[in-house]
Amino acid sequence: MTAPGWTDTAVWYAVYPLGMTGALHPTDPSEGHRLIRVEGWLDHLVSLGCNGLLLGPIFTSRSHGYDTLDYFSIDPRLGDDADFDSLVAACHARGIRILLDGVFNHVSQDFPALQSALASPDAPTADWFYIDYSTNPPTRLNFEGSDDLVRLNHSSPGVVKLVGDVMRHWLARGIDGWRLDAAYAVEPHFWATVLPDVRAQYPDALFTGEVIHSDLDRLKASTLESVTAYELWKAIWSSLNDANFFELDWTLTRHDELLDLTRPLTFIGNHDVTRITTLVGPQGAVLAMAVLCTVGGMPSVYYGDEGGLEGTKYERPGGDDEIRPELPASADQWRPPLPWLLDEYRALIALRRRNPWLVNARHKMTELTNQRLVYRSRAGDDWLQVDLDLEAGCSVVISGPQGESYRYESPRRPD
Repeated sequence: MTAPGWTDTAVWYAVYPLGMTGALHPTDPSEGHRLIRVEGWLDHLVSLGCNGLLLGPIFTSRSHGYDTLDYFSIDPRLGDDADFDSLVAACHARGIRILLDGVFNHVSQDFPALQSALASPDAPTADWFYIDYSTNPPTRLNFEGSDDLVRLNHSSPGVVKLVGDVMRHWLARGIDGWRLDAAYAVEPHFWATVLPDVRAQYPDALFTGEVIHSDLDRLKASTLESVTAYELWKAIWSSLNDANFFELDWTLTRHDELLDLTRPLTFIGNHDVTRITTLVGPQGAVLAMAVLCTVGGMPSVYYGDEGGLEGTKYERPGGDDEIRPELPASADQWRPPLPWLLDEYRALIALRRRNPWLVNARHKMTELTNQRLVYRSRAGDDWLQVDLDLEAGCSVVISGPQGESYRYESPRRPD
């Protein structure tokens, strides 16, 4: 599938709203209408150079948002339909596109249709789930070993209809597309069944699936026009940490193959991973951002990364809290830990926006050692040269025709 034309220039700003707005661990549980806080960051998003808001889960859920209770209602901790409509209007007034996070692989253990199915094998929704009625009580198939997350049966016509209805409902409310959570765990035929009918009604919508490994055969079968580029994310920070640019060069070759089939959603941070400044230090974060802004795909900035926020992802209950923090109600009140890093992010995103052809760019390595990588990003007659150097500190130089240039140098190596 071909991505919508408007994605040629898309630069996303990713927000985990339950965390950013303080709804996940509220000091005042009675406070609602927190979604309006996101509006307070839209001008910052635009000043950064982004033109898309990738919004994490906002539907009624049991806890962290990825355990959905109702796909058709806004989580009361965030607000209501009026708050959502206000956010959509504020975004579109600034030329900002919106993607919602669709968690269609699994639901909360308290999902009403699941409770009905567990009560009786004759329930209309019994085939929506994998339920063993031979046990007492009946048992259901969970996702990745979590009792809180129950797998949907994607072969069920009822689930096909549910997901299509949800997608169309929110597209009609003004969103521009969907990030499909845990798409890697869903059989490709499901997306190939659901998406054509939705696209027929909303041909300009974007669908990007969360995948961990770039399985090109599964991608072809799914008909998804975009997927997350986790392999690239790992190679960027790992190459900087280990001073091993051979890994990055190899992965960029893999990334070029992915670009032949899809428009990847590229990133150096998101709501599921340790923050980039924690992984490679602020100097390394600049080099990571330089790669992100000069390779093919749609780049995405995770809220707070641009100012040097740190946080570690832990594999334990509450292990995501550090990487999903609350921020002030508006960007004007924010005091980023590293204001100078914000300037580098702005400069690199501006370079990206001046060269929209980079969305389709392929790379060609011209110099490679463990500590130095020089590559050209090229599409047609357009090109930029990127020189990453860890030999004497930490530096990146980007140059191109018509005087295009960017330079960053630090005596410090990535942490």
